[in-house]
Amino acid sequence: MICRLWRGWTTRDNADAYERIVRGQVIPGIEARRIPGFRAIDLVRRQRDHDVEFMTLMWFDSLESVKDFMGEDYDLAHVPAEAQAVLADFDKRSAHYEVLDRRDQPRLPKAPASFSVPFLFAVTMR
Repeated sequence: MICRLWRGWTTRDNADAYERIVRGQVIPGIEARRIPGFRAIDLVRRQRDHDVEFMTLMWFDSLESVKDFMGEDYDLAHVPAEAQAVLADFDKRSAHYEVLDRRDQPRLPKAPASFSVPFLFAVTMR
């Protein structure tokens, strides 16, 4: 499995607009291509002191699947003009990592709000 990582930065004022573009246009456009071996995409956001950082992580079965997405120059960043218009800066090339170990975890039911660790500690200490 391959993880394709890319980062971009916006001003605080442009962060929501960029997120809307990516979630409303860029990701659906990638999904519509139905790329063989493309498994998932994650969009993450981090507020920093002077800007907002975004990162995408795309998950592919193989490097060949990445090439099906981007072509032979597969490191080239995929940043449509609408997204570039609101970015202050962005990686011109994506990084690709071989995924050595990825373990999906089962979703466990959430403990009731009244059932907390301090409560358990107090009960066991009696």
